[in-house]
Amino acid sequence: MIAKVSCAALMGIDAFKVELEVDFSRSGMPCFTMVGLAEGAVKESKERVFSALKNCGYKVPPARITVNLAPADVRKAGSAYDLPLAIGILVGMGVLSQEAIDPWFLAGELSLTGDLKSVPGVLPLALTANEQSGTGIIVPAANGREGAVVKDIAVVGATDLGQVVRLLLGEETVEPIAIDIKTLWNERQSHQIDFNEVKGQEHAKRAIEIAAAGGHNLLFIGPPGSGKTMLAKRIPTVLPPLRFEEALEVTKIYSVAGLLPKDRALLVTRPFRTPHHTISDVGLIGGGRYPQPGETSLAHRGVLFLDEMPEFKKSVLEVLRQPLEDGEVSISRSLMTLKYPADVMLVAAMNPCPCGYMSDDTHVCTCTPLAVQRYRGKISGPLLDRIDLHVDVPAVPYEDLKRAGSTVDSATMRARILAAREIQLKRYADRHFSLNASLEGGALEKFCELTEVEHGFLKQAVESLGLSARAYTRILRIARTIADLADESAIGVDHLAEAVNYRGMDREGGTACQSAE
Repeated sequence: MIAKVSCAALMGIDAFKVELEVDFSRSGMPCFTMVGLAEGAVKESKERVFSALKNCGYKVPPARITVNLAPADVRKAGSAYDLPLAIGILVGMGVLSQEAIDPWFLAGELSLTGDLKSVPGVLPLALTANEQSGTGIIVPAANGREGAVVKDIAVVGATDLGQVVRLLLGEETVEPIAIDIKTLWNERQSHQIDFNEVKGQEHAKRAIEIAAAGGHNLLFIGPPGSGKTMLAKRIPTVLPPLRFEEALEVTKIYSVAGLLPKDRALLVTRPFRTPHHTISDVGLIGGGRYPQPGETSLAHRGVLFLDEMPEFKKSVLEVLRQPLEDGEVSISRSLMTLKYPADVMLVAAMNPCPCGYMSDDTHVCTCTPLAVQRYRGKISGPLLDRIDLHVDVPAVPYEDLKRAGSTVDSATMRARILAAREIQLKRYADRHFSLNASLEGGALEKFCELTEVEHGFLKQAVESLGLSARAYTRILRIARTIADLADESAIGVDHLAEAVNYRGMDREGGTACQSAE
């Protein structure tokens, strides 16, 4: 008898249907064979499944068992096939009928005692089951809330193999898990930090407001202890809230990576990721033998903060160029090409020199010009080209430190940012982008149109400061966002002047783009 069980395999952050077929034959030499590009953990499921069946009271008679995972030309990995395999064997033994399992998609890892353990990727599985018109999915109880985010499909959380069998036999009734999306949305975590706690640095706060409003990448340059990290950690408090579609996308990434908290059905706040400077290129953008999302994808729709940016390996920083340009990570292997979303706001921080005190009047810088050049040369021109705002963050004077706090809080900044983003949404309604940071080519010329007065000012700035063509483009983008924050349709000289001020690395002659070798 051949049993067919519906399950799913992961491809990037999405899932596709897999049909697990079990040929249970009493004739011939007893053996167990699995085909269909099964990786190590899938092949090892035989031992877990047979022990779980025995300890749940189901003795498997000697038989020739052949298991096929279709489509057979796509790699299958992970332990989520344990439960489908066990159910397929029970159908072959005659314990369950094929009609009983046809409407269901199954996923779950089995312990040797038959208990069900959580598996990654249940949210993509639930979405796939819904697309395939399945009645519902049966998953470990620990994954139930995650799958129940998907409407129009029954999600049943089971604790062990025995309960699943009783459910399919109709001997036990388990109510599908219900999730109230509105309640989840109201559970947004209130931020415990606020920009009113940052003393001084009004110039940096203004730059953050511009970057958040236009979706621009941001680089802080300043001495140690000036508040660069403190400022970066508060950026999520001023970003617009996630839409439901964005929250679902972020949750899928964390589900596939196995990082979704057990008590969270849906991630409703923007992520903030701070990888250490010793991270590898695979850790940053994803990949590996069994590809997993990297820090860049885990920061999707949120902030990726690279503290002490020049301390990262240059090869690691260079892999960011394509994700920052395309908003996704493409990982190619011999058998497949995976894509992970990576639409991030890059925020980086660095010292002005190796000792950190080149721009600090209260300390003596001990770095030679060659050492400074080598230090800044770790950030290549093409990568720096993708960072719109270069912001100087000087040491905070004592007069600012003794003040009670800042008058600028996150709520006020967020309100202005939301208003500017609403203007952009309306302006780019018929475009494939919605933020000023994506302006280029004809769209840049159309929406950043200047009069002769503005052209004259910008020409003088470009020639006197030696700005490059890419700096010219970045200045127009930033000026467009500044004008939106001021609720002005036309870009003026004051907007351009402020934008030029945020291209510090260009004004210094582009030393970060040079190599000391």
